[in-house]
Amino acid sequence: MGAFLNVERSLTGRRWVGPDIEIARHAEAMAQATGLPAPLCNVLAKRGVAPENADAFLAPTLKDLLPDPRSLRDMEKATARILAAVKARQKIAIFADYDVDGGTSAALIIDWLRHFDQSATLYVPDRIDEGYGPNDEAMSMLASTHDLIICVDCGTLSHGPIAAAKAADVVVLDHHLGGETLPPALAVVNPNRADETGDLAHLCAAGVVFLMLVEAGRQLREDGAQGPNLLNMLDLVALGTVADVAPLIGVNRALVRQGLTVMGRRERVGITALADVSRMDTAPSSYHLGFLLGPRVNAGGRIGKADLGARLLSTRDPHEASAMAERLDMLNTERRDIENQVRAAALEQAEERGFDAPLVWAAGEGWHPGVVGIVASRLKDAAHRPSIVIGFDGNAGKGSGRSISGVDLGAAIQRLAHEGLIEKGGGHKMAAGLSLSRAQLEPAMARLSELMAKQGAGDAGPADLRLDGGMLMPGAAQVELIEQIEQAGPFGAGAPAPRFAFPDVEIRFAKRVGESHLKVTFGDGLGARLEAICFGAMDTPLGPALENHNGQRFHLAGRLEVNSWGGRQSPQLRLEDAAPA
Repeated sequence: MGAFLNVERSLTGRRWVGPDIEIARHAEAMAQATGLPAPLCNVLAKRGVAPENADAFLAPTLKDLLPDPRSLRDMEKATARILAAVKARQKIAIFADYDVDGGTSAALIIDWLRHFDQSATLYVPDRIDEGYGPNDEAMSMLASTHDLIICVDCGTLSHGPIAAAKAADVVVLDHHLGGETLPPALAVVNPNRADETGDLAHLCAAGVVFLMLVEAGRQLREDGAQGPNLLNMLDLVALGTVADVAPLIGVNRALVRQGLTVMGRRERVGITALADVSRMDTAPSSYHLGFLLGPRVNAGGRIGKADLGARLLSTRDPHEASAMAERLDMLNTERRDIENQVRAAALEQAEERGFDAPLVWAAGEGWHPGVVGIVASRLKDAAHRPSIVIGFDGNAGKGSGRSISGVDLGAAIQRLAHEGLIEKGGGHKMAAGLSLSRAQLEPAMARLSELMAKQGAGDAGPADLRLDGGMLMPGAAQVELIEQIEQAGPFGAGAPAPRFAFPDVEIRFAKRVGESHLKVTFGDGLGARLEAICFGAMDTPLGPALENHNGQRFHLAGRLEVNSWGGRQSPQLRLEDAAPA
């Protein structure tokens, strides 16, 4: 099949692929059967929704989509132990990961415990001093002063540290890839345990914690008692789900859709303070969660105080929330500066090594462990290969990796650990972390490259850019059209918004925004104009080509969104790619 609009190689090096003919046929049939707008039917057809299920898909409810929490192994046992601790007023500690999923998971439990007038000790390990997950010293210390330790978003592979917590019971609520054996915890609730069906593998830790709270509500009702209203906590679940890049499919759609509604009420002082410092002036969307709120919550764990995000999300004090949000905003700015320095060095090193190998990697002395994951993501995008970035402090290296679709990086990293080629490591299909020594670096990367090649990573050319929305003219991109499409949302990982091509347009205006972004106005020569924003444009060939267009006409590609400014709404293209017309 020929390239869409004959674009074999765009300005970002990608081949454009048009809408799938079969899906277009389904969309047409759906429009006739349901009377729904054609662009909306296009999205529904791509998701595999049958015409008779369209209404249910467009209004996802927890009543229809929430699974029975007891379908997860150890769920009843874990919940019963947590409730027993609440009833006996035992001392509870929460050991949480330092990212958004860990922070929201911890905040969910802290919030829930308040209903019973109980508190918990929050422990979040320092990324640099302690690294990811439970460690022997921390678990032993917590066990000496607590009856129950709840590990959230971590713990599935922590055999030694959980064994070190002899004096307390340990419950694990996690979603990371499990190993062949489970740690010696009282209960391990994890949809990605080796002995699970995988039906709920798309849940993040906050989703698993929410299911535990649903099960707790059931057990409380059996005893004639009542728990808090869990629907009011869905803002935390939505934030954890989107920020952890969990696919927005199945129950995750309902959790995020309803969580955004709860967030819009501005009742949680921590999220409200964060939204205000992020200058969020419209109703929250999955974009805001992933790109404005999430990075700021993460900034504490990356380069600041590890528990700052979880504390902000669980506080009830508006003044404390405001101060913590300001601090996280400052840390996020600092994180961006550090990231830019590491990214430049890592890209240079990786380019020298070559972007055509099955694995792209870079390592450097003093690279901050808090930004190596973000930089790995940038390398992965640039090379369309699985990528690893490692920061060394003397002989000790801590790294993070990001993968491409169809290549399981987490399992490969686990295999390296099993083979003794790295000190430890694990993660998901799409993201993983590892620790290793300098002597292990070259052999480990060579072996990982082999494992990536076996999964076909070296065969991937630049990713095709699929224009599943087809062609659109600037005059047709109206707010009404965007709102119709958004009915099929929320959009995000695993459920992208449709991407449109605007053919043969002229650039009327192009101006840099900040250091690397570009604002563009384009038209079709018939009087219609549309504004576009391209983030990071000046870091790619896209920015300079559009900025210095010299009257050349282009095909533009991207996703539509509503831009709200000064109380006015207008359509805007989030520009992703372009090619000379």
